[in-house]
Amino acid sequence: MIGYTTLGTNDLDRAIAFYDALLGVVGVKQLAKTERMAMWGEEMGKGMLTLCKPWDGEPATVGNGVMVALNVGTREAVDRLYAKAIELGGSDEGAAGERGQGFYGGYFRDLDGNKLCAFCLGG
Repeated sequence: MIGYTTLGTNDLDRAIAFYDALLGVVGVKQLAKTERMAMWGEEMGKGMLTLCKPWDGEPATVGNGVMVALNVGTREAVDRLYAKAIELGGSDEGAAGERGQGFYGGYFRDLDGNKLCAFCLGG
């Protein structure tokens, strides 16, 4: 159902370096790039993540209550992605762990303050 999610950045080059390294941990690659945006995913049009400079020219800001959740398939992938986010300078919003009802997730913020969750369902 979701084609892509967009997060804002004030430093596109820094954001690209962060997400190339972060998403590479789970085999996701950059699919497109322009002077204003970059897009990652496994395939165009299917669950992509986009980072862009705001089109209105104003500074990017973090939305209160906004979060992007990335289903990475396994607990091991959650652990690796969460650890990589912290290693790259992201900030902890809740270490990877069981959250009940078969949900395992780790929460972090990227270098621009956007909140993400790496998660998997089941064992």
